[in-house]
This record gives sequence, structure tokens and C-alpha cells, in this order.
Amino acid sequence: MRTFSPRQASRALWQLRIKRRPYVLSHAVSSRCNLRCPFCEYWRVPGQEMDKEAVIRMLDDARSFGIGVYNAWTVEPLMREDLPDILRHARSIGLMTSMVTNGKLLKSRVQDLSDLDYLSVSVDGIKSYRGLRGIDLDEVVDGIKAAIDAGHEILINCVINGKNIPELEEIVHLAEDLGTWISFEPLNESEGISGTVWETLGIRDTAGYEKAVDRLIELKAGGAPIINSKTYLAMIRSLKPSFRCHASDIVLHVASDGTVENCRGYKSRLGHVSDGLINVWRASAKERKEAREKCQGCLFFGYVENSLLYDFVPEVMAHYEWM
Repeated sequence: MRTFSPRQASRALWQLRIKRRPYVLSHAVSSRCNLRCPFCEYWRVPGQEMDKEAVIRMLDDARSFGIGVYNAWTVEPLMREDLPDILRHARSIGLMTSMVTNGKLLKSRVQDLSDLDYLSVSVDGIKSYRGLRGIDLDEVVDGIKAAIDAGHEILINCVINGKNIPELEEIVHLAEDLGTWISFEPLNESEGISGTVWETLGIRDTAGYEKAVDRLIELKAGGAPIINSKTYLAMIRSLKPSFRCHASDIVLHVASDGTVENCRGYKSRLGHVSDGLINVWRASAKERKEAREKCQGCLFFGYVENSLLYDFVPEVMAHYEWM
């Protein structure tokens, strides 16, 4: 498992705690997707994409601002032909690079990811996978194997929903068989999706869900490659956020058109990258504070774990393994 070096950790601490600026740039590098997952809102609204030159300028600006990690995600990063150029530039200016993909194009494009440090692939089911994603799981597994053969260390990310609850342990065993890590987070029932979707995919079998999460906790204690902290797993078992969120302090969110947003859950507009990231950050202090006060909380894995880390929760600090 890749971990931050002492130098990188010190740089992150200085940026977050001393300068009070975010350390991760999370960029919706693409506005297009090759899947039509019913629980996803991003593919439903056509969006603009910054061209490569605008993205390069943003990366240079981010580096000057003190950003240390560039995360390419949503809608599907591998839909961008110029993604290798973007990752190469990010790496060349000293940024760590990460990407989240649905995996459909992974096998055909793995040779384009030589400048990628962290690779996350979404796998949300076994038997339920085709119904959730619309493609065969074998197609994604082949991509994961190709990426491993190319030297990538993989994190499988599983979103727990009403269809895959009985399969969570099987998904852990899949990760073990492949030699990957795995993380879990419960489905976020976002606005803009039909209520009938949530009736089918929402977590409604509370007893079955709690039993499944209890089993994940047991598997982690037994050495399974689950990267979630015990603190986080206990939190999602109750489906009640019980942490102080620092998402907007840690992660700078940029939509595909260059709009800077508060976070992926509370999408208030803060400005545009063309205004300069430091200018947007300074001018949006009031909006970010108001968003934190109004937010009802979420259980997004990255937000919770990074917020717990930000607050120096001992158990999270002791085992933290993936930015």
C-alpha cells in the first residue's frame, strides 16, 4: 500500500493546518460517461469540459496554491483522450495523481496511466453488478487484472445499496483473490434521482444491513484488505454521521466546466478557476462556513476518513492507508 512519505505528510499538514488551505484538488475531468447507472446523477445532465490548456493552467495554479494531490474523477475520466497529457503534467509539477473509474475502458487504456499514483475502480456487486451498472463484471475484472499486470496497486470501491447487501463478503473475497484493497461506503440518496430508484436501491433492510456491516468489521479484524477504519465502519453501521466535517477545508472541488464547488454533497458555487484558485478561496470563506452550518451531513468515505484524520483521531491516524 502506498503511503505518504514524512515529507509529503509534513507538506500536507503545513497546507491544511498552518495555511488553512485544501490539499486535494478533486476535478471532474470528464462530463461524459459510457454507463447509465440508475443511482448516479452525473451522466444525466450534459456538461461542458475545460479544454486541455485550461486544465493545465488550473493544475499550475493549484500547485502554486499548495495543492499536493490531483484526483481525476467523474463522470468517467477514461472518456477523455487527453487524460494521459493531463496526468503527465500533474506529475511533472510535483502533484500526486489519483483516478476513480468504472473500469469499462480500463483494459484498453491501461497503457495511458503510467503517470497515475492511485487507481480506484468501482465494483458494487457480484450477481447484482449487471443490474446496477449495465455491463458484465468480468469486463471490469479483466481491466483490474490488466492494471495490476501493468504495475498498478488497486483500490476497489464498493457503494453499499439495497441490492448488494447480501454480497458484501463475497466482494471482499473478490478483492482478496485479485490482490487489491477495498473500501465501502453506503449509498447517498441524492436529490435529482427518482424516488422509485431509491425504493429499489436504498438501504431499507436495516437488520440485514447492520449484520452485513458487522461482518465487514469482523473480516477487517481478521486481516481482510478493507481500508476503512473501524471508526468509520461503526459510523456507517448506524447510518448516522457523527464527525465534524472538514471536506471543504481538505478538498477543492472543480466541476468539468471549471466551476469551483463547496463539495460533492453540498454543491454551492464558490467561483470559477479562471478567477484564480486563491482568489476563489479567499472570497468564498463566508459561503463555505454557511454551507458547513446548513449541511445535514453525509457518509462519503473520503470525507469522513479525511475529516477524522484532520482531527487526529488516533485509530484513523494509526492505520490510514489511502489518500
